[in-house]
Amino acid sequence: MSKSEELDVIEEAKQQYIVVTLGGEHYGIDISFVDNIVRLSSITRVPKAPAHYKGVINLRGEVVPVMSIRMKMGLEDDQFTNSTRIIILKLEELGYLGIIVDSVNEVVSLGESDIDRNVSNMKETKGNFINGIGKDGDRLISIFDIDKVAGESTKDKEK
Repeated sequence: MSKSEELDVIEEAKQQYIVVTLGGEHYGIDISFVDNIVRLSSITRVPKAPAHYKGVINLRGEVVPVMSIRMKMGLEDDQFTNSTRIIILKLEELGYLGIIVDSVNEVVSLGESDIDRNVSNMKETKGNFINGIGKDGDRLISIFDIDKVAGESTKDKEK
């Protein structure tokens, strides 16, 4: 095997993302944060919770808070359909958190070269929750910054 062939064999490490739909746009969630994907079940409202928290669900005996990521991003309220799912995230500090998405599409593998991290010029509220734009063929996928979505900032905790 020649040196050029050896270089071709070394591939960029790829990260897997679950592609979900919110309001017709594609978003990616790092699969390492995803514990489970469940159908929409009855959500028990919690009094005096922030508006973007829809309430809690019982998942295998565990009480899991459920958040409307649409409302947190300043989009219109959720429209519940047969495709609506709750993605259960496992977060180091917060434990479990459910986020409501319109639908779950697929899992894609993206390398760092497939993701444009220059998203600081986004002025919209939803730009605060995105840490990159992934390119999967002709499709663009906004990559969620799970720490910001969950309201958890690991940078603040390290100080």
